[in-house]
Formats: sequence, structure tokens, C-alpha cells
Amino acid sequence: MRQEYPAKLLRIHILEGNKFQGKPLYEAVVAKCRELKIAGATVIRGLEGYGESAEMHRPHLARHDQPIVISIVDTAENLAGLIPVVEEMMGTGLMAVSDVRVVRVQKKAPAQEGT
Repeated sequence: MRQEYPAKLLRIHILEGNKFQGKPLYEAVVAKCRELKIAGATVIRGLEGYGESAEMHRPHLARHDQPIVISIVDTAENLAGLIPVVEEMMGTGLMAVSDVRVVRVQKKAPAQEGT
């Protein structure tokens, strides 16, 4: 079965060391997404990057400042409710919203032999 529909993609760009109430910000954001019944969220650790400060962020032994991107896909209405909540959780970072077309593929599991 295949479904297609318009949606929004929210990308949140933060650093690995960003915290919210003592735990990693990315964990707190994903937990908030689940609490708000957002369709899906994925955390991706970047190898290196930089933002408006032009400071390079990459793996270090002493610091945890690798870039993190949280990708969230849902309806425009659901993301409109999520964005101000995440904004309150963030100290610094960037959020980018894009229009996307979701293509959901769900195939039936193959029948087992002998059934």
C-alpha cells in the first residue's frame, strides 16, 4: 500500500552538548515529540559543521560540540504547535521548516510457508 500527502519537515540544528533540564536537548526534544504525538522524529549526529559564528564543530576528546540535526515530519498544524515548545527548550540553535510530500510505503508481510 502506498499513501502520498503534503506535510512539513522541521529540522532543528543544535550541538551535542546542548542540555535541557540536565539531559541532552535532542533527547528532550524527541521525548516532547512523542508526548505531543508528533508523527516522527530522527536525531542525526553530524561529522562537522559551522553556523553563523563560523566556529567549526567537530569531534573533540574534551568537548561535546558535534552538530546534531533533529528531523521531524508531520502536518503543518502539529509542527506549528511544536515549534514554540522547542524554542523554549533551546538556548541557541536554528530551526528550518520546509514543505515536503510524504510517500508512505507499507507492504504486507510475506505469507509464511505452510499457512
